[in-house]
Parts: sequence; structure tokens; C-alpha cells
Amino acid sequence: MLYTLHDLQKSFAAPFLTWAEASQGAFSHPLSPLAYTPVSRHAAAAHELALRLWRHYEKPDWRIEHVQANGQQVAVDREVALDLPFCQLLHFRKRAAARGPKLLLFAPLSGHFSTLLRDTVRSALADFDVYITDWRDARVVPARVGPFHLDDYVDYCRAFMRHVGPGCMIVSVCQPTVPVLAAVALLAEDPEPCTPKAMVLMGGPIDTRRSPTKVNDLATQRPITWFEANVIHRVPWRYPGYGRKVYPGFLQYWGFVSMNADRHIDAYHQFFNHLVVGDGESASAHRRFYDEYNAVLDMPAEYYLDTIKTVFQDFALARGTMQVRGRLVKPAAIRDCALFTIEGELDDISGNGQTEAAHDLCTGIPAARHRHLMMRGVGHYGIFSGRRFRESIYPEIRKFLLR
Repeated sequence: MLYTLHDLQKSFAAPFLTWAEASQGAFSHPLSPLAYTPVSRHAAAAHELALRLWRHYEKPDWRIEHVQANGQQVAVDREVALDLPFCQLLHFRKRAAARGPKLLLFAPLSGHFSTLLRDTVRSALADFDVYITDWRDARVVPARVGPFHLDDYVDYCRAFMRHVGPGCMIVSVCQPTVPVLAAVALLAEDPEPCTPKAMVLMGGPIDTRRSPTKVNDLATQRPITWFEANVIHRVPWRYPGYGRKVYPGFLQYWGFVSMNADRHIDAYHQFFNHLVVGDGESASAHRRFYDEYNAVLDMPAEYYLDTIKTVFQDFALARGTMQVRGRLVKPAAIRDCALFTIEGELDDISGNGQTEAAHDLCTGIPAARHRHLMMRGVGHYGIFSGRRFRESIYPEIRKFLLR
């Protein structure tokens, strides 16, 4: 019912958004006489602010058509390498004779679209032949396709690694570190040559008993039945996934914002001031960030509840009790894969030590092939995007993988 009410509210807000957009244009367009009144900038800023606070944000575009590689600009084509019901494997294919080693990026299925890793993809394209998981919004996946559990997620990870082929290297960001590590462990026990040469795990919940955050506390303070009763809803009738149970994107977004409400309020206040004084560059930076941050997707309910129970309540991977379709996950079975873990000192989603815990589990990897990096002064999103990522973290990833 809550999802339906939210959808109705969006429909009712449509005329207001149309009015706000028209008014913003009337007070800012150079050919409009209203743009030259004493209150024009304040009025235009107020209407744009209202528009951005109420509008629905669609999945952003990747905006990667070219990349600097080997000292020259190279065109990039984006193609679907493998199409599964809940996720597409995208290949960013460089039009170059030497594309570099194959690198598979596992983007999180945790609320935002995979385009959140745009900076990661663009940086890696300079040196690697890049593939990335592009998760679908669960509300567009027809209910007849069936459920999607954490076991299915691990199956998808293995399917993607098999498709990219032997010798690939992988980078997993945030949430997928657990299913990715489980998939690599299962592949290591299978008689097939698809275990990756190296894996980089970044800011993920391998062992959430270490330095628990507000996210971890929320998951442990309530039983799984509370989550099923309070945050799981059915997709309304006007979407292809009508009837599917999901954890709606708008609930996840409210959770994201509430964690740092003061910071977001200040950001919008500064945005209004930038518009009033005519600081177009700062206003554009705000738009770019929030166009991405405000775009959210629905997660399949089964996968979300499985993750809460397995990862955040039972600590199954860390305790050695995680099973995938009846098979016990044994990270110690991984031997021919180097391991690099990366954490941010100021990460308020995956606490310090949670990702590093992977080293204690992967005892079969020789000591010389383990590495951990704690990046000072960096929060969760700074691990995989932004200036510190480009200048300090990515060079370490490149050096580790190419070595």
C-alpha cells in the first residue's frame, strides 16, 4: 500500500513540477522580461530547488564515449556482453588494437544504479578491457521471471566470471564483496579454469562484527520478520514488475539521506546560494552529484532479506557457515588468486576492518599475494570515485593488478 501511495503522490505532483519548471524558466531565460526583475534570481533559484526536491530521477547515462589510453584519445563502445533477467554484463570496448587485460567490475545492488561507478570505469579503461555488472531496477522485471535470492546473485557472479573468461581480474565495490568472494571460493573448488588471477575488494561487509556502523546496528537490532513486515512492498500495477515484492528505492533513499541529513540540507542550501550569486560551476557540480545520488532502484525482496540475515545477522561468511545451494563456502580453497582489500578511514557504511577480514578467511593465498590499503581521510564513496580515488587509490589498484 505504501508503494502505491508513493506512486500516486508522484502522479499528483506532476502538475506542480510542470509549473515549477515553467516558472524557473520564466525567471531565468534571457529572453524573458521576468529574468530582469530585482527578485528574478531568487525566484528562479527557489523554483529550481523545488523542482529538484520533488522530481523523479531516472537512471543516469554512462557518458563514456572516449578515454585517454596510451597517451591518446580512444573511442569507447558500450555493448551488452551477457543479458540475464536481473542484470546485464556491459562491456566497454575500446576501439584500440591493445585493450589491456580483462577487468570485471562488480557494482553494488544496494539502491543506486551501476552508473555510480562511472569514475571507476573511466579510470580503469585507461589500462584495462572493462566489463561491469549493470543491475536492473526490480520493478521492471516481470513477476513471472521468479524470485531472486542471494544464491542467485552468487550464480550470476560465477556466470559473469565464466563469460569474461580465464585470466580475468575482478574489482568488487561495497555490497557484492560477499557474494563475489563466495563465488570465487566455489570456482576455486570446481574443475574449471575461471578463477580470477586477482581480486580487489573495496569497502564491503565481509565481517560486520568489526567496527559496526549505523547500517550494521539497524540490521542487528531488529528480527528479520520486522524487515519483511515494514520495508517490503509490492510493485504497483503500472510497472512491468507488477506484484513483485521489493525493497523500494524511495525507502532506501530516505535511509541514505537520514544518515547524513544535516550534510544534505546544507548542500541544498549552498546550491540555492550558488544559483542566486550566479556561481554556475558550483551549481553544476551539485546537479551532477545529486542527479546520480537521487536516482535509486528497487531491490528484489528475497535478495534483500537473504543479505540482512546471512551477512548482517548471522555473519555466515565470516563464521564459515555460509552455504550456496547446499555447498559450504570455503574461502580457504582460494589459492591462485591475489587479494587486495581497500578501506576508507571515514567510511560510515562499511566500518574499518570489515573488508580487511577477507585476508583472515583466504588462508590458502600465499602471504606475498595479500595486500591491504587503508586510505586516510576518505569516506565510503571516496573509495571508488572522486579526486582521491583517481589520484591515490586507482594507481595502487593498477599497480597491484598489473603486477
